[in-house]
Amino acid sequence: MRTFVYVDGFNLYYGALRNTPYRWLNLHALCQLLLPRNTIVQVKYFTALVSARPTDVDQPVRQQLYLRALSTVPNISVHLGHFLTHEVWMPVAVAPGQPQRYEKVIKTEEKGSDVNLATHLLHDAHMKKYDVAVVISNDSDLLEPIKIVRQELKKPVGVLNPHRHPSRAILPHIDFIKQIRQGALQAAQFPPTLTDAHGTFTKPATW
Repeated sequence: MRTFVYVDGFNLYYGALRNTPYRWLNLHALCQLLLPRNTIVQVKYFTALVSARPTDVDQPVRQQLYLRALSTVPNISVHLGHFLTHEVWMPVAVAPGQPQRYEKVIKTEEKGSDVNLATHLLHDAHMKKYDVAVVISNDSDLLEPIKIVRQELKKPVGVLNPHRHPSRAILPHIDFIKQIRQGALQAAQFPPTLTDAHGTFTKPATW
């Protein structure tokens, strides 16, 4: 079955990869391991470019290396949203009976990835590009496009779940679900050193 995979990059990262040694992940290899009977035609990776932080100035460098690694796989494409940063007043935790206090904080929100993923999921189904769609996410915000693909466009949709527990909202509306486990992540790593048109590069040392 021709299969398109739609990856919510931040949902995957925070659900299965953060604080693990498996961040150098070959998404196509992971999908082949978890879906051995499917023909993985396309893997679409949705994320946003991160910025340096005072506590982690190399964060953008590591991300760019990973996006470069993904680009060595012909059927993986990267689709970028963006971050929106602004100052907001937020309530501070206070003891019971104490007056509420507020502090101004810097709030960073990732924008666009969910909408981009949903748009591609729907458009590719409408264009009959796949026989089955697979979503790597546990985000219930994707419920409506999943329902439309299944009910209106008559395409089966599965989930590869990066979190410990599946979304109860999504679960009744998909055709199958598989858990992304440590063994599969470990088996689907890129080699430490890769080569592309620009030369040779290596996995980030801290990964």
